[in-house]
Amino acid sequence: MQTIKFHAAIAAVALAFAAPATFAMADDAPVTEAQLADHIKILAGDAFEGRAPGTDGEDRTIAYVVGEWARAGLEPASGSATPWLQPVPFVETQALTGTAKLKVNGRDFALGDDGLILTGRDASVALANVPAIFVGYGIDGTGKVNADVKGKLAIMLFDNAPFGEKLPRYRERRQMLADAGAAGVLVIATDAVPWAQLRESLGSKTVRLASASAGAPVSGFLSIEAADALLTKAGQNSGALRAAAKSRNYRGIALPVSADLSTTSSIRAFTSNNILAKLPGAKPDGKAVLFLGHWDHLGICAPDSAEDRICNGAVDNASGIAVLIEVAKRLGGGVRPDRDIYFLATTAEEKGLLGAHYFADHPVVPLSDITVALNIDTITISPRGTPVATIGHGKPAYDAVVRSVATKFGRKLDEDGEADAFVQRQDGWALGAKGVTSLMVGGSFSDMPLLEKFLEGDYHGPGDNFSDRIPLGGAAEDADLHVALGRAFADTKAWSGTGK
Repeated sequence: MQTIKFHAAIAAVALAFAAPATFAMADDAPVTEAQLADHIKILAGDAFEGRAPGTDGEDRTIAYVVGEWARAGLEPASGSATPWLQPVPFVETQALTGTAKLKVNGRDFALGDDGLILTGRDASVALANVPAIFVGYGIDGTGKVNADVKGKLAIMLFDNAPFGEKLPRYRERRQMLADAGAAGVLVIATDAVPWAQLRESLGSKTVRLASASAGAPVSGFLSIEAADALLTKAGQNSGALRAAAKSRNYRGIALPVSADLSTTSSIRAFTSNNILAKLPGAKPDGKAVLFLGHWDHLGICAPDSAEDRICNGAVDNASGIAVLIEVAKRLGGGVRPDRDIYFLATTAEEKGLLGAHYFADHPVVPLSDITVALNIDTITISPRGTPVATIGHGKPAYDAVVRSVATKFGRKLDEDGEADAFVQRQDGWALGAKGVTSLMVGGSFSDMPLLEKFLEGDYHGPGDNFSDRIPLGGAAEDADLHVALGRAFADTKAWSGTGK
């Protein structure tokens, strides 16, 4: 937990390094693999304990990032009472107990504890005889709640709705059902995420913004096997229900199922922080470029008995913060860009892009003034020479800038659209939903087999440590690309600032 004295010390140390660089380079020095490795080793070291929000690992992360950005010539961004930081209030709920006693057609049905994750909104919740309804994706083609769920247990699919673009993801849909009066929301897990991993990451603690709606009184997850067993017992064909739910006009189906739900939880309020910095432009025109990436990871994630208890998050996302630091050094130490450039390291991305959403709701610079947001996440996936993909492409003027910059580096473009599947899974989505053009550019989301290998392996586990197996060449190339993109979008003569 942070203290005023701790933050004051950070500010004092950082300001000592904040003098602008006294030299300028005709060209930006290439980012090296060794420079990225040095940062990743520190940020993903055991001393940082996996960089979980609200822990000593956060304090160490803040001190390191602020120190590096100050050395690069960045300044604290105005608009926050705490220099370099934007405090973000959270509420953490830790499930203590959770039981669901189900009846199908009036008869007891044992679901099995291993197939259910249950969390209560309050310290103690007890609900009796709650009727169940299967709602498919929970929304229709217009993005609105598709069924009457008031006072009911809504059973919803995890996967993204297939009948429209940019529709709400499962967290948003779950909240929409809660806002519509659902007594409980159970999400049927996806086979894209192993059930054991889901239990580990979601079964013990949940975090929400203190300003956000608290959700349904009870929420949770059903394993695919448990959901199939329940639906079959209720006289439904699981495959047929999933197929029917793919219609944009699906309205859900009442099930002959009722539930007694009870939970106990511990509730903790705490404050974490986004880290904010500014590189003042040489010729500011009221428009700004924003670089961002999340600093947080999962912290101590394994039980006491495990050999390795820490999810260090080397690739996800110490690598992105390493790139942000080196980009800041080039832009701050070289020829000063025309426009203001902001740097944002967000908290609680792993909890649902929460830090980015908070910044989008409480920006230190008007969102309308941000000409582009460039998000950097999980960047150490592919080797040198990997084509450049863009999450958030589709605006011709912006696409042209990316194409021009990439071509100058001899990079090919990957425009097959596969990267679009990740548009809602990264911090840029929180800003894009507010109208800010947000791009995620680089090779990591171009080579899908390599990305999937990581997601199916070390991702969100104790194995995401720094090692020689991490390909830093592609990340170094992408770092150089981002330096050039920052300069291009901050150039008042070459870029209008509006994309027109």
